[in-house]
Parts: sequence; structure tokens; C-alpha cells
Amino acid sequence: MHRDPALIERRLHRVLTQRIVPAVHADAVALDVAAWTVPGEPVPAAEALAASYEPVRPGHRWGPAWSTCWFRISGTVPAAWAGRRVEAVLDLGFDATKPGFAAEGLVHRADGSVVKALNPRNGWLTVAESAEGGEEFTYWIEAAANPLILDDGPGGVPFLPTRRGDRAAWLEDGGATAADEPLYRLARAELTVFEPGVWELAQDFDVLHGLITELPADSTRRWQVLDGVEAALDAVDLHDIAGTAAAARALLAPLLAERAGDSAHRISAVGHAHIDTAWLWPLRETVRKVTRTVANAVNLMDEHPEYRFVMSQAQQLAWLKEHRPELFARAAEKAAAGQFLPTGSLWVEPDTNITGGESLVRQFVHGKRFYLEEFGTETEEMWLPDTFGYNAALPQLMKLAGVRWFLTQKISWNTTNSFPHHTFWWEGIDGTRIFSHFPPVDTYNAELSGAELAHAERNFKEKGPAGRSLVPFGYGDGGGGPTREMLGRAARLADLAGSPRVDIEKPADFFEKAHAEYGAKAPVWSGELYLELHRGTLTSQLKTKQGNRRSEHLLREAELWCATATVRTGAAYPYAQLDRLWKTVLTHQFHDILPGSSIAWVHREAEETYARVTAELTALVDEAQRALAGPADADGAALVFNAAPYARGGVPALGAEPAPEPVPAASAPGGPLVLDNGLLRVQVDERGLVTSVFDLTEEREALPPGGSANLLQLHQDFPNQWDAWDVDVFYRNTVTDLTEADEVTAVDGGVRVVRTVGSSTVTQTLTLLPGARRLDIDTEVDWRERERLLKAAFPLDLRADHSRGEIQFGHTQRPTHSNTSWEAAKFEFCAHRWLHVAEPGWGMAVVNDSTYGHEITRDVREDGGTTTTVRLSLLRGARFPDPEADLGTHRLRYALVVGATLGDAIREGYAFNLPERRVPGSAASVAPLVSVDHEAVVVEAVKLADDGSGDVVVRLFESLGGRAVTTLAAGFPLAGAVLTDLLERPLPDAPAVDGGRLTLRPFQIVTVRLTPGA
Repeated sequence: MHRDPALIERRLHRVLTQRIVPAVHADAVALDVAAWTVPGEPVPAAEALAASYEPVRPGHRWGPAWSTCWFRISGTVPAAWAGRRVEAVLDLGFDATKPGFAAEGLVHRADGSVVKALNPRNGWLTVAESAEGGEEFTYWIEAAANPLILDDGPGGVPFLPTRRGDRAAWLEDGGATAADEPLYRLARAELTVFEPGVWELAQDFDVLHGLITELPADSTRRWQVLDGVEAALDAVDLHDIAGTAAAARALLAPLLAERAGDSAHRISAVGHAHIDTAWLWPLRETVRKVTRTVANAVNLMDEHPEYRFVMSQAQQLAWLKEHRPELFARAAEKAAAGQFLPTGSLWVEPDTNITGGESLVRQFVHGKRFYLEEFGTETEEMWLPDTFGYNAALPQLMKLAGVRWFLTQKISWNTTNSFPHHTFWWEGIDGTRIFSHFPPVDTYNAELSGAELAHAERNFKEKGPAGRSLVPFGYGDGGGGPTREMLGRAARLADLAGSPRVDIEKPADFFEKAHAEYGAKAPVWSGELYLELHRGTLTSQLKTKQGNRRSEHLLREAELWCATATVRTGAAYPYAQLDRLWKTVLTHQFHDILPGSSIAWVHREAEETYARVTAELTALVDEAQRALAGPADADGAALVFNAAPYARGGVPALGAEPAPEPVPAASAPGGPLVLDNGLLRVQVDERGLVTSVFDLTEEREALPPGGSANLLQLHQDFPNQWDAWDVDVFYRNTVTDLTEADEVTAVDGGVRVVRTVGSSTVTQTLTLLPGARRLDIDTEVDWRERERLLKAAFPLDLRADHSRGEIQFGHTQRPTHSNTSWEAAKFEFCAHRWLHVAEPGWGMAVVNDSTYGHEITRDVREDGGTTTTVRLSLLRGARFPDPEADLGTHRLRYALVVGATLGDAIREGYAFNLPERRVPGSAASVAPLVSVDHEAVVVEAVKLADDGSGDVVVRLFESLGGRAVTTLAAGFPLAGAVLTDLLERPLPDAPAVDGGRLTLRPFQIVTVRLTPGA
């Protein structure tokens, strides 16, 4: 007998997809459908249910981009269907290949309560579990006409510029005709009988088809399955599938009963729906996506008690509580039953490269606190599958927040080096280790298909000593999460020969088992988890990044001065306002907002939000400082407030002193293009380039022979894909040095340079303040370039083997060479306020107020010397997903610090971002609430405890990478001091804070809670 397995596979695929799956819903009758289009933004359900509807039928076109159409469906269950399960099947115009990225619907009852969502692969609605016949019913569907931004080009080509990312701007620009064009067509609206036997047969065939395609061609098991499947196909009467399904299933039953055995790879399947808090849709649409997804999750839990589903962003559940309290209550009930699992420990799934250290602390604080208060759940995992790299301070932050486990997925997107582990210990810069997992399935939107599970097993790098991995399954981004078909697969794959064994479990169950199995032997990865992709997110959408940076520093100031005013003057502390403002800033640190990879709508709203945050925080700072400064005198006395963690200009860290007399600007004795303050002499030539930076103290030139600093360079920037996300290495192949100046003139205390850059204008002012070893460069750009990258280069005459760049609560050391592919892949990297390079005895730092993308290259000159070049990425001009990203006027500042030690770099980074504030007042001074006496110890936050007790909370860390012993002194009577976790709870077994004496290991973060005395 000659057998052709390919013939059987093709037959199975066609019969399954074209005959069996359609037969799941039988005896269809048309529904009565009416529609109402919302005139503007979405409205509450009560308003929609009371609206006037017009009859429509399949074929009806609806949905201009971003609009909402409500459909009312009604009908009567035929009497002949008594005792049967009756379902409505609806197709709003879905594209089944793109769940989550286009049209979605949410079904409501007459009282406005939610039933479930309708999605491209989940278009059914149960009308009656067991019909009586003759029942009348009506439902309302809120249908969202979200445009398919990613594939919006002709023919569905991705990454082409589209104006659909900002409806308001599109209309203002005269695009009303195109904006009003309906995107979708109602394709199906029928009442059907659900055939459970046919559905079960479809799942049987589906799972066995997955086995056939993944088992080795010559394996006995594959041939057994082929034979059984062929026999079952023969048993199916294509004209009576429901009547023959049981016979076919009986033939398949032995194949599905053969067990995998104890040695099979174990899959912990975790129901999940990754929902971007904003991306190719605005924040308001995320609120609706969350509602739809949670509605599906709890609906599915009613029929499947084994189903477990995780939600990983507290902000999204907070929105659900605010906008859909009845659905939130259902989720809370399922959480109490152990099915709905708040997880992740974070407020949102943030970017962890750009987000500041104290902000990451608050991501944990607000995330964990929400879960504790609303669900009584102490989360123990950091669930962050999708962000663009992971800084090396995170392990310590996780531990201090009570987190034991870490999960990510995005590192599978590396384009150069394959990450060598899937289960491992991740070690941070301070030595803290967190047990971590990187699912080998390589997706966080799995379907539990045979191909995915086989890939997970083949790909798993720890086979042998370890035998289990985790698979997050469910359609994300509004795709509706897991489906009943996925649960059907999981049930059949629980113990099936030829497949990994699948258990639906909680994340904690997986981590406990994996740790017990492999924790003692797991390898260690030390340092950052650098994503070898999406490097452009360090630079895209500058105004969004500036809004975040400035909000972070204003929050520091507001907490510091408000706490000081409360302790010193009894002023009320703005607990609720600060809580709200923190949550607003944290939400906008989501990993597609802060990195600049969202549509224009998102970034326009973010800029408006940051402006409101800035105004509120500035008002809080002003009010607190006025209370501390006292009434103004007629003689114009004023105090200078210093929020930086280092003293400067005679003003102590975190305190205020009387304002000194104004200091004259630095002189320029060598002519109009020479700046000299007795410490540095800087020469600027007729091109506006810095040609000499001479350290007068060390008698050393900072620039290499013939080198020019503050050299602006323009690159072509057209990555292969993912425009706003990526900077591909070939951008370096083309560069234009901007050496022509429109104007180079001496101004008071500095030099002004104006350049034309394509269609853009760059105006820079270079200043050298008295007593400073820092050349400040204030840059204003009217940016009109598209698909170009603007960098600022500083070639330095020093041989640095490595750089040190600020990250959260410390710094990361990186080699300046590219010996290996791992080093070469880090051609663009993140640093926060400063970057430092040095050779023994002398160094240089570059500090900034809003730049994150950095680059270092090293070259040996003909004279034998080495030029180490530091470059900052200032602006980009990506055209997708926002075709007008970064257009407009920007102001950004950076500076070159000469002869800088590592400590100097840290100090200047804070000073550059926390300017002194001059406030009229008659107070003699404002003593700091707290102080430390070791230069390496940085006070990062001073605030009042969140519980309203009046305790003062201080967070500090060791910044140089060494050990430090310091005394934390309180500037107020003290009743007690304890070390706490990030949630301000006393640490168990923590050493006593004896006399304020603290011993810190390298990069250690310490939170101290101080109770004021009488």
C-alpha cells in the first residue's frame, strides 16, 4: 500500500477549515439589525441605548476611522431549536489575520451591563444555553472603527506614513472626505444552533493536525496519527457532519488518549492578553480594549473553571474600576476564586531604559499597592514581556518591592546575538539576583498551536537539567485574549504523546516549580538585558521625553519642598494631588509612549498632559518655597533653594541660603571667540565649532589635534522597518558635518552660533560660567527634517577603555571597543543625565537635560594618540507611525565637563537638571530635612510617608560603585528610624539604624523611614 502523508495533511486542512469549522454553527437565520453612529467621541452605554437606530442589513458600511457605531441586534429563537445551545454569530468586518488591530465590538444587555466582546476570532454570542424556543432577545453592540495603522499603505504594506494616527489634525488639514470614508462592512449577523459535537471534533482534528506537522517525518507516532486521522476523515459525511461527528471522534479518541509520559517537556500555559496602554490607538481606546478583554475573560471563566487569566497593568484595572465598575466587580469575584490573576507588580508595563530610577520605584509602589488594596494580592512577579531593553538596576528594585520572579519575552527580537538562556538568574549592578524566565515559545500572544509548542521545546536552551517553560497565550491589544478553542487545545494537550504536556497554571506555580527543579543550577546573566533592536526609541519624540524628564525632577522638588514645609511650618502636605500626578506620569512611561513609538494622537495628548503636570507641580513647589522663605522684605532679600543632592554655591544640598550677590559673566580676554574663566579656555572658530578646550589647571588640551567639538552631524535615517523604533547601523555610512554657519557672534558671556540644516535652523549659545569647569551649550532647533538623525559629536584626546553612563540608581560600564558581536551590537545605548570617559588621572563628562541616545567610538591617530568620540543623538525625523514626529521648535541643553571625575559627572548631572530657584523672603535660611556625609551617597527622594502618618521617608543610594559608610542626619527631632521596602514597610531582619549610621554596598538602595519626635 502506497501512502502519501502530504495528501492526508492537505485533505485534513481543507475539510477542517472549509467544512467542519463552518458546521459548528448550523441552521442560521438572519438577525434584525439596526445601527446608530455616534457623532463624535464614544458615549456611555446609557446614552447609546436610548438613541434612535436605523435598520441595516449585512453589507452595511460603517465606521469612519476612530468613530463608534452601535448596532442593535434582535430576534426570536425558533421553536424547533428548543433544548439546543443557540448563539449569534457576528462579523463586523473583521480581518481574521489581525486580531486586536482593527474593528472590535462589545455586547451589552438592555440594562447597559456588559456580556462579552466580539473580535476577529471570537465572533460568537450565547443567546441561550438550552433554548426553550420562542424567546425574544435584544442586544446592543458598541463597535469601534479603529483603523489598521500598521498596514495602512496600499496593498497592506507596513510602515508607510499615514495621517490616520491623528484624526483631529487630519480633519483640520482638510482631509474630511477621506476621514469620513467607512472602513468596515457588516459581513454577518445570524442566529445559529451551536453544535457541541462538531466543535469538539474540530478541536480534535486541530490538535492532531498540529502534531502531524511537527512530528519527525519518519516517527512512528506521526504515522499512527496519520492513519487514525485518515480513518476519521473517511467517517465524516460532509453532508451530515453533525450526524457523523461522534463516529469520527471515536476513531480519534485512542490517538488523543496516548500519554506523553513524565519525560515530556512541561508547558505552563498562562492566559494573557498583552494590551499596550497606548500605541496605534489613543489612551481612551485602551480603556475600551481593556473592557472588552476582561469581559471575554470572565465570560469564559463561567464555563471553564480551570481557566486562569493574568492582568499585568494596575492602571488598566484602575480604568476598569472607574469606567465599568460592574465588570470590575465581576473580575474581583473571579480573583477571589483564583481564576482572575492580578500580576506584574507595576502600574503599567513601562519603558525601563528611559524611565528614571525613582519613577521605577513608584511603578512598583503604585502597582503593588493597587493589587493589595483592591484584591488583597501581594504580587511576587515582574511581568514585562514587551519593552525595549531592561536596565541593570531592576533586580535590586524588584527585590526591594518584594518581587521574586521576572518574566520577559522581547529579547527574542535580538537581531545579532541569540540570548543564551531561557531560565536563569539575572544579576543587577549591586549583585542582587532574581530568578528569571524568557519563554522559548518566542511570543506573548500564543495560540497553543502545535507549531508554537514544538518550537518552545526545540528552542528551550536549558533542556536536560530543566524541563519546563511558560507560554503566555491569548490574543492581545484588543484581540480578546484567550478563546474557547485555545482552552480546547490545552485540554487535549495536557498529556498527549508527541507534544509537550500543557497545564493551565498561575505564573507563580510555574516559577515555584522551575525554581525547585533548576534554581540551584541555573546560569547567571550579569548586567543589563540590552535589546539589539529598537535603539531609535532613545531619541524619537523629543517633547514626550522632555515632558517626562522634567516631570520627574519636578516631582522630586515638589515632594522635597512640600515635606520640608510640612515639618518646618505645619503646612498641609498634598498627598492626594501628588498621588494623582505620580500616576499620570507613570502612565505615560508606558513602553510605547515614552519611547516615542505611538501615533501622533498619543504624543499630542502626552505633551498637553505634561504641560498640565508641569503647571501643577510648579505651583506646589512655589507655594512650599514661599512658606519656607517667609514674607518678602522691602530690601528685596531672597533665598536660593537647592534641590540637588550636592551643595553648590554655598547652598547645602536639599536646603536654602540667602542669595549671594550676582557674579559677573566669564570674560573673553582673547577676543570675541574665546571664553576664559581662569579654569578653562575655550576657542570657537569662524565656523562656530569648538576648536580648543584647554584645562588651565592641568595644562592639558581636551580635544585631539585638528579636532572640533560640538560638531553637529546629520545622517540619513531610514531603517529597514519600525521607523520610530529603529536606528540601523548602516546610518553611519552617510554623514554630513555641519560646518557652515550663518552667524557666529560674541554675546554677553558666550558665543552665539546660527546654522541652517536643510530646511531647519539651529541656534546655539555656548557659555562658560565663572568658577565652572563646564562648557554649556544651549540649543534651539526649528526642526523640519524627515528621515534624518541629528547628532552632536565631541572628539576627546584621551584613551578610554570603557565609558560609564548613568542608569537608574547607578551607572553601567561599557567597553569603547567592539571586539565581539555583543559589543558591536550596542552601537547606540542609553545614558541618562551624564556619560563619563577617562584615562587614569583625568576624565571628561557630557551631561544633558533631555537626551538618552549615546554613542562612543575610538580611533588611534597617526601621532599615536587615541581619540575617543562621544556622540549624543539629538533629534530624528521618523515618519511612522507619526509622519510629523518631532516637527517643530525644540530647546535642549548639554554640556562638556572638563577634567571630570566620576563624582563630578554625577554632581553636574544633577545640577544641570535641578536648577537653583531664587525666592523672595526674609528667612535666614532653610535647613535641610536630612543630610549625609559621604560624597558617594546620593539622596534620591525626600517625602512624607504615603500612609499619612507624618513620617519622613528618605531614599538614598551608593553612586560610585564602591562601599560607603555614612551618617543620615535628620534636621528635626527624631523618635525612631527603620529601614523599609519600597512600599515603606519595615524590612524583616533589617539592621537597626543606630545613630543614623548606614553601611552601603556598591550601588545599594536604602529606604529609611524617620518618625519625628516631640
